[in-house]
Amino acid sequence: MEQQLLRLIIQEMPIDKNGDLIFDVDEARELHKNAVNMLGKAIGINVLTTFADVKVEDLSDHSNESAADQLEKVERTVYNEAGVSQMQFNTSGNLALEKSIANDEATMMDLVLQFQEYAKSLLKIFNKNPKRLEYNVQILPTTVYNYKDLSKLYKEQTQIGFSKLLPQVALGQSPSMVLATAIFENQIMELDKVFTPPQMSSTISKTQQSGGASGSAGEQGGRPELSPDEKSDKTIANEESKG
Repeated sequence: MEQQLLRLIIQEMPIDKNGDLIFDVDEARELHKNAVNMLGKAIGINVLTTFADVKVEDLSDHSNESAADQLEKVERTVYNEAGVSQMQFNTSGNLALEKSIANDEATMMDLVLQFQEYAKSLLKIFNKNPKRLEYNVQILPTTVYNYKDLSKLYKEQTQIGFSKLLPQVALGQSPSMVLATAIFENQIMELDKVFTPPQMSSTISKTQQSGGASGSAGEQGGRPELSPDEKSDKTIANEESKG
């Protein structure tokens, strides 16, 4: 592999028509030193001084031109030994990057669970009445890659009566900040009387839902558009060819 990266510069000294040297040995030695000094910082280059023309020889093996790039193999080996997919930083497709990130998140979840248990053990000593009171710690599995999807999922769960705090917590707000904001906006500023939410299945009565169901179904129709990271490589290629 190193041999394929090496280059050899052959510096050939000229001779006259009688085959005699134009430069003597000392002059040839100085020319050789000049070439070595000029290429002293170059990597993988050697200098050979002889008597003839100047040319560059490639020491790599050309018997198998179809072989994969050796540097690419080395780079892939570095990522494999580190336990990190190369696709995470130099992805060739959106699905490969998504799966790589999901694998890394799943690996880190074991550490998150350990942090949860450690935090619970720290709170346990402050529990003066363990028979009636229990402290619990939960760390949401949010990352910079999935917090939008988790917040959207938590929001959908509120329609069946689940937590109203989790959508905002997934976006990075603390529970106390969510409550303080709701009290300030609704009780103090009374913004709920000024700003009314749009009519959705969670805010309108069953009578209104049954009356408008047929019209809304006909207007929407078809499968909703997927986000770019949810589309397969083949779908993206087909869309680019049509465009």
